Amino acid sequence: MAFATGALIWRGQGVRERALIATRQRCEREGLVLLDQSVALHRARPARDDNGRLCMRRVYQFEFTVTGGERYRGDTTMLGLRLAKIMLPPHRFET
Repeated sequence: MAFATGALIWRGQGVRERALIATRQRCEREGLVLLDQSVALHRARPARDDNGRLCMRRVYQFEFTVTGGERYRGDTTMLGLRLAKIMLPPHRFET
């Protein structure tokens, strides 16, 4: 039982790293600054992927800024090891 728990935690860390890389890349493309250079697990639950296989859907939250004065919270959703989506709320654009 302890081995299974350890394996789940280890795999979860790998998924979190993938989520962080994807989030960092998206922020760079959009000209945003990823605050704290991190993502935090917000929610995890079983789900089915596009092929109907059971996997974990993990939603990570992160904060970003455009101007340095306002903080916004976004979500990165991972389905198993695959990036499902990155949601950015409406925010200011720097001109």
